[in-house]
Amino acid sequence: MPPIEIRRLRPVDEHLLDNVADDVFDEPVDDARLKACLASPGHLLFVALDDGQVVAQAAGMIHRHLDKPTELYVDELGVSPAWHRRGIANRLMDALFAAGREAGCEEAWLGTELDNIPARALYERRKEPVEPAETFVMYVYDLRDDA
Repeated sequence: MPPIEIRRLRPVDEHLLDNVADDVFDEPVDDARLKACLASPGHLLFVALDDGQVVAQAAGMIHRHLDKPTELYVDELGVSPAWHRRGIANRLMDALFAAGREAGCEEAWLGTELDNIPARALYERRKEPVEPAETFVMYVYDLRDDA
């Protein structure tokens, strides 16, 4: 069996989302939304492919500010249950962070629900939360190469 491939999707890669495992995305992929997302500068979409099937995804956005350093917002991360606990989510996070660094981002941030224990375990392996609240937890990661 070939190893799982992590790949950044570009507009020419739309066909890869014709074969998606269960529970990778919250809803079925909409073709028009997919085209718009992949064509939008600053939108990042990485997938994990297992023998041609998308088994996980991570999406992010590059935020450029006039008065603050550029940052990466990690918007979505989903791994099909049959592929849990294989390190795929970590590899997707690494790919997003590398793309953020390449785009000049100095930090990345994301949030999750307080009761999302698997996500919190993943994120907290990298860093403690900066803003735990009653229902939401926020994480901020330094992406500077010298950090």
